[in-house]
Amino acid sequence: MKMLGLYNLKASPGSKKKKRRVGRGNASGRGNYSGRGMKGQRSRSGGKNKLALRGVKTYLQRIPKAKGFKTLKPEMEVVNIKLLNEKFSANDEVTPKKLLNKGLVKSTRFGVKILGQGRLTKKLTVKANRFSKTAKDAIIKAGGQAEIIRKNKKKESNKTKE
Repeated sequence: MKMLGLYNLKASPGSKKKKRRVGRGNASGRGNYSGRGMKGQRSRSGGKNKLALRGVKTYLQRIPKAKGFKTLKPEMEVVNIKLLNEKFSANDEVTPKKLLNKGLVKSTRFGVKILGQGRLTKKLTVKANRFSKTAKDAIIKAGGQAEIIRKNKKKESNKTKE
């Protein structure tokens, strides 16, 4: 078996494409005008670029519009009261951690908001960062409590020592 080295390496067949040789006479099939046609801007040297300036408006109309935008503001996880009614039993305390454990939210990093879609028939104590008006009313109407949790803000590092 031969030793592998730079002197005996070969490219795999079909991986290298031969360069098209233009301007080598009429018999080659790419002679005379070398595949550029007869006259005009494209047939001259340097005539391939700066052609988009010919019709800028139509060029811009061809580009698809980027619809909308992606917000940089972090969004809260949302849970409807219909899911709280299904997943929790009566007199339970619902917290963001319990919602995370039950798989109702993916993360509690940016907070949890309770929305009022569906019906709530059980008495629950719900603790969340925000409530919609209908959700809060539905929880209170069922005999439960809706408590707002505030996020802990970072402690100020430049406090004066006394």
